[in-house]
Amino acid sequence: MHPDGVSNDDFRAAMSRLAAGVVLVTAREPELADGGPAGEDVGMTATAFMSVSLDPPLVMVSLREGSRMDDLLAEQPLWAVSVLGENQRQIAGRFAMKGRISDRLLFADIPSVRGELSGALLVGGALATLECRTEQSVRAGDHTLVIGRVLSASVPSASAPDADGGPLMYFRGRYRQLG
Repeated sequence: MHPDGVSNDDFRAAMSRLAAGVVLVTAREPELADGGPAGEDVGMTATAFMSVSLDPPLVMVSLREGSRMDDLLAEQPLWAVSVLGENQRQIAGRFAMKGRISDRLLFADIPSVRGELSGALLVGGALATLECRTEQSVRAGDHTLVIGRVLSASVPSASAPDADGGPLMYFRGRYRQLG
């Protein structure tokens, strides 16, 4: 029980009733100091993602403090977001696993392109993709709120497969389809 009177379980149960869209946040480890090639691609499933401002275009993602993505975005300001569709539940599940050492195999069979501005991977078939540059990071409890300026935003053409598909949602501790 916290001094304020709410238990972790009660708080978690209440917040599980808030439906959230699911995104994959990606970034690429920066080049080595000696000018060597850029490092590994890293990905993380997130449900705490939102639009913050239209002018300038800003978004925010909440990262668990000390997570691999939190550590990476502390040194790499460029990252990307793929808004996952209802048919991309497996992608969300893969990148939600804790304690993995490498993401290389997780990306192996996922159709993607490298963002021109961020260098991060953008998932093929996503409902939308954004490339971002960190503007501000704020510690909030056991998380870091990363506010990013949107450098590019795109949606698939109307003729693309799954262009009219629904979003992947997270509600009551499970991935769900809208409807």
